[in-house]
Amino acid sequence: MRILAAMSGGVDSAVAAARAVDAGHDVVGVHLALSRAGGTLRTGSRGCCTIEDALDARRTADLLGIPFYVWDFSERFRDDVIADFVAEYQAGRTPNPCMRCNEKIKFAALLERAIELGFDAVCTGHYANLVPTEAGLELHRAADDAKDQSYVLGVLTAEQLAHTYFPLGSTPSKALVRAEAAARGIGVAQKPDSHDICFIPDGDTRGWLAEKVGTATGDIVDRDGVVVGTHEGAHAFTVGQRRGLKLGVPAADGKPRFVLEVRPVSNTVVVGPKEALAVAEISGARFSWAGAAPETSEFACEVQIRAHAEPVPASAFVTADGVRVVPDAALDGVATGQTAVLYLGTRVLGQFTIDRTVSAVPVGA
Repeated sequence: MRILAAMSGGVDSAVAAARAVDAGHDVVGVHLALSRAGGTLRTGSRGCCTIEDALDARRTADLLGIPFYVWDFSERFRDDVIADFVAEYQAGRTPNPCMRCNEKIKFAALLERAIELGFDAVCTGHYANLVPTEAGLELHRAADDAKDQSYVLGVLTAEQLAHTYFPLGSTPSKALVRAEAAARGIGVAQKPDSHDICFIPDGDTRGWLAEKVGTATGDIVDRDGVVVGTHEGAHAFTVGQRRGLKLGVPAADGKPRFVLEVRPVSNTVVVGPKEALAVAEISGARFSWAGAAPETSEFACEVQIRAHAEPVPASAFVTADGVRVVPDAALDGVATGQTAVLYLGTRVLGQFTIDRTVSAVPVGA
C-alpha cells in the first residue's frame, strides 16, 4: 500500500513508520504543524508539535530513507480543536481535545488530503487493533492495556477505519517499542511521552482559559441553592473537582465538597458531597459508530467515560434523539462534554458526547 505515516516526533510514531517500511509499503512521512507560534523546545513531557518535534521526525524519516514533509494544519487545529475547547468550557461542559483532534485533524483533514494524493491509508503510532470481519473492519483494544488508546479513537467511522493502519496494536508493552527504537538507532527511543493538553504546555488550564474568556465573579452554591462561596469564572471548574474551591461556608457534616454542576448562563457553580457525583444515566445526541452499527436499538455493552477509566457494564438504547446509556453501577463524576465510548468486550462499538446526566442521588436524599 501507499502509506502516509503521521510522525509526531515521538517514539511510537517513529516505530510505527519503521514497521510500515519493513512490511514493504511505500511510505511517506508527514509532520503536522498545528501551531504557528509553537515553542521551539519542549519542557520534559509537556507540549508537542514543537520545532524540536518536527526535527526529531525528520531525523527518523532520514534514517528510514523515506520522503518527509511538514504540513501546516494550524488553522484547522485552531478552528476545530482550540476554538471548540474554549466554546465547550464557556457552555459549562468538559471537552476532550484529544478526541476532537483525532476526529477533526488526524482522521479527517489529514486522511482526506492523503486520499486526494493517492495514499491508501494513514499510519499512526496509536495503540489499537483493527480486526477484519465480513462486515468490515472492527476497532479493538490494544494488546497492552496500559497503553491502549482505543478510547480516543472511538470517534473513527467505518470509512476512516478502512484507510487506517495501526502497526503497534499487537505489541505487548511500550518498553518493547522503546527497545525496538533503540535497536534501530532511532534517536527518540527514550523521549518522554507527551501528556496534558498540547496547546497548554505549562498545564495551567485555568489561567489559559481566563486569558481567552476573561473573569466574571459568580456564586458557588450547594444543592439547595445556598451560597457557600464565590468564584472568578465558572469556566475554570469541572465536575468532580475538589481542590481550589475556597468555600467560605463549611459543610454541615464537615466533609469535603465537590463540583456537581457548572451553570454558565447564571455563572454559578454547584457543589455537594462526593456521593452526589454518582450518575445513573447518560445520553447524547452527537454519536457515531466505529464500523458496522449495532443490529438492534437496544443492546448490552460496556461504557467508558475517560481514557483510562474502567469500563462499566451497561444497557444502551438508540433513539431518534441519540444514544442513552444506563450503567449497571453508577458512574462517578461524569461531566457533560465528556465522551462516552461503548465497547463489546475488546471491540469499540462507537461513541457519543454526553449532553445529559441523571444523578443517582436526588436532591434532598
